[in-house]
Amino acid sequence: MNYPAPLPGLVIRYSFLWSREARSGIQEGQKDRPCAIVLAVPRDVHGDTRVAVLPITHAAPRDPATAIALPDAVKRALGLDAKASWVCLDELNVFSWPGYDLRAIPGTDRIDYGALPSVLFERIRDGYVALFKARRARQTGRD
Repeated sequence: MNYPAPLPGLVIRYSFLWSREARSGIQEGQKDRPCAIVLAVPRDVHGDTRVAVLPITHAAPRDPATAIALPDAVKRALGLDAKASWVCLDELNVFSWPGYDLRAIPGTDRIDYGALPSVLFERIRDGYVALFKARRARQTGRD
């Protein structure tokens, strides 16, 4: 499989592990889902890159401050289904790129759906940062 560069704003298919699952001892994500890369940082001289992703879900948020709805036009451009979807801002997985939890989009050999529009990505990134600073974001390491 050919992996794209892990650029912030790229939406990938990934086996996301929720923090509540990790706390209960589960080590593998229970569902492959679209996730938005919010951070990609080269880690060392060997070119390893640390990537942080936020999950995209159909479940409406309990607290509207913890998610951003994806507009229908963005979902269509990414090839996602027509159901309402939100980017969760308070759950983050961190891993080395490319990680073993990347998944091909069904029927393709690609793992990426495409990139979020920059204005939307900035809202998502800023929303995550605000929750992180308020200590309301949970991070799960996946290496």
